[in-house]
Amino acid sequence: MVETAALVRRRLDAAPGTADSAVLAQLREQGATDYLASPLVFSDGTIHAATWATKQPGGFAEEDIAAIETIVTPLARVAEIRAAQRVASTLLDAYVGHHAGERILSGRIRRGDTQTIRAAIWLSDMRGFTALADRLAPAQLTELLNRYFDCQIPAILERGGEVLKFIGDGLLAIFPIGDDAGIAASCAAGLAAALEARAAIADLAVAERVRFGLGLHVGEVLYGNIGSGNRLDFTCIGPAVNLVARLEKLAGRLGRTVLGSAAFAVHSENALMPVGAFRLPGIRGTQRVFGLDDEG
Repeated sequence: MVETAALVRRRLDAAPGTADSAVLAQLREQGATDYLASPLVFSDGTIHAATWATKQPGGFAEEDIAAIETIVTPLARVAEIRAAQRVASTLLDAYVGHHAGERILSGRIRRGDTQTIRAAIWLSDMRGFTALADRLAPAQLTELLNRYFDCQIPAILERGGEVLKFIGDGLLAIFPIGDDAGIAASCAAGLAAALEARAAIADLAVAERVRFGLGLHVGEVLYGNIGSGNRLDFTCIGPAVNLVARLEKLAGRLGRTVLGSAAFAVHSENALMPVGAFRLPGIRGTQRVFGLDDEG
């Protein structure tokens, strides 16, 4: 059918053919008497299929087949639209995350189309990446980065988080606070993901030792489209994001893996312990910082 763009018919109330597929055998066992495969020709010329079966004695009547053929062309248009929507949704999920993808598909694509949301915020970074990039071949570096991100992304997604952006070897993610998940639940999800990612990276079997740092904070972020002209990025910005970025850098200076803000730590059920008070670049006042007890 794909090769000829012609309707294919197999009578199932006759003796099985030697080339019958498993599907036809199953339909025959279920009492089907006739089978049709109609070509759905998309606007780009590709051929897809709609299949039909009946248990009617004697199979499809000629008027049945004629009726089916009258709806094949409009069905192809509908199927093409649905297929395009599915592809777009899958691509957007892969590149910008599920919730951002839903917003984009719903038409929220104008520059400045943003909303303020509350979320636990994750910003991680690989330590010594510049030196690794100088030392490794491009293919090796790409493989290392992919395996490194594999240690973090499943832990984030499995707990309701959303990965917003890769910044070289950095990763920005959020755990939104909504009706179904309060602030404590979002922070707990972020911390649990951090612990899982830390363990996975420590166990990463690669030639180069991989270390990472992570900042965790909770607060309001501006979430939406930011950019110039026809090139937009769906991301989050704001003072809360600036703070979590400073925490990640501080973790590197202190030789720690995970640091959290006071606002985040209060919901950690004592999993994060006081590290000290620090003045962070670009952040007003002194910030109390908390870390994992086993890294003290």
